[in-house]
Amino acid sequence: MNKYRICLLMAVSAVCMASAAREITGSVACSGKGLEGVVVSDGLNTSVTDSKGRFVLDAEDDARFVFISTPSGYASPVEDNVVRFYRELSADNGGYDFSLAKKRRDDSRHNIIAISDQQLLDTTEIPQFAKAVEDIAAVVEGFGRTETTGLCCGDIVFNDHSLYGIVNTMLGTTGIPFRNAMGNHDMKVWGRSYETSTSAYEDVFGPAYYSFNIGKVHYVMLNDNFFIGRDYFYIGYIDEKQLKWLENDLSHVPEGSTVFVSMHIPTTLSASDRERFVYADISDILANKGALYSILKPYNVHILSGHIHTITNQVISPSMFEHNLAALSGALYCGPICTDGTPGGYCIFEIDGDDVRWVWKCIGYDEDMQMKVYTPDEYPELDGYTVANVWNWDPEWKVEYFEDGKKVCDMERFTAMDPDAYRAYHDSSKLKHSFVEPLLTDHLFRVKSDRNAQSAEIRVTDRFGNEYVNAFRRK
Repeated sequence: MNKYRICLLMAVSAVCMASAAREITGSVACSGKGLEGVVVSDGLNTSVTDSKGRFVLDAEDDARFVFISTPSGYASPVEDNVVRFYRELSADNGGYDFSLAKKRRDDSRHNIIAISDQQLLDTTEIPQFAKAVEDIAAVVEGFGRTETTGLCCGDIVFNDHSLYGIVNTMLGTTGIPFRNAMGNHDMKVWGRSYETSTSAYEDVFGPAYYSFNIGKVHYVMLNDNFFIGRDYFYIGYIDEKQLKWLENDLSHVPEGSTVFVSMHIPTTLSASDRERFVYADISDILANKGALYSILKPYNVHILSGHIHTITNQVISPSMFEHNLAALSGALYCGPICTDGTPGGYCIFEIDGDDVRWVWKCIGYDEDMQMKVYTPDEYPELDGYTVANVWNWDPEWKVEYFEDGKKVCDMERFTAMDPDAYRAYHDSSKLKHSFVEPLLTDHLFRVKSDRNAQSAEIRVTDRFGNEYVNAFRRK
């Protein structure tokens, strides 16, 4: 072998060594006993613990964390109201040990409290946020011993990351742990690249994407806020490293399983945005949704998102449903209803094995509050129509109109602004945030009323057969 070939091989070897992953080791145990089959990751690669709970993982040189996908039946520790499912990597490549607690009862039956966009700007908004927290705490108390976990779909704060501690402490009073996804306002912006944008979030909450398991359900938290390295601008986009991690993570989940995927920016808000790409929507909708859908196709999927501050439910396929959640903060604390008329609140998911049911819970109301009815007597701008805003509607719901005890028709769905939202937010000069404004919504229903009718009612039936009735008399 000549000197040239020897030098070339040495150079190639040096490059390979510089880019090689480093091998790290650790364990996962409960009460001192190793747990087998726990998935461990560095944010790209995955490994599985052996019969003694030990793992060996090839971690990327630029990885910041090693973390576990907390297995069903077990709980990761909670410190300062943050779930500690991760360890920060250091120069030492060994000793990354995780200790879990065994749950007292089977968690196949469990509940999820899903929130988004509490988006605390400053301490003046704490009293309003506290009302939402108190509402959640009361619901959790009513669940009794049923396992309950909180999921937040991002915008934990409104740019001021020093408020994370306050938000975590307040949510801690609900009595349940909250798992978080990043929002665009949780990013560290004004930097030079996307790679710098997650640091403020990660300093408090750990990895910006990860997974865990409860009962038969696999939960995934993603970061689809892609800072483009200019001022505060971003797009909805999932980078290749995260997509590869998701493929690796789901390789440990049997096809056909129920998978919840939480993120901030929605993948879709309408059938039309799944059929064509519009540049104007690039910060409101996930640009590379097709790649995500392809990875998720083998599973029964519920996607949870926020960002828009209004409710939109989309049936993406027979096995994929997206719940775009309205804001917990209402209209960013400018008023209690969101800009589509939905009362600020959160979604409750009741899960039994693979059976998933859900309901929107309005802050300050019981679960029967599922619509707002507007009559032409009180709202002359309705041009003689009676209108119902049925905020959590999806195509499996029925919206029926009755007069004097007899069904008249199924109400006509249409797109417009919610009357109360328009009255509250059309004059931005009176609001704390000048950008808050009423938005068009397509979960409105209308009917021309018979003025000779003595009584009327709107009867709404959700996809699970639950019936909600709003009865009223004509003036």
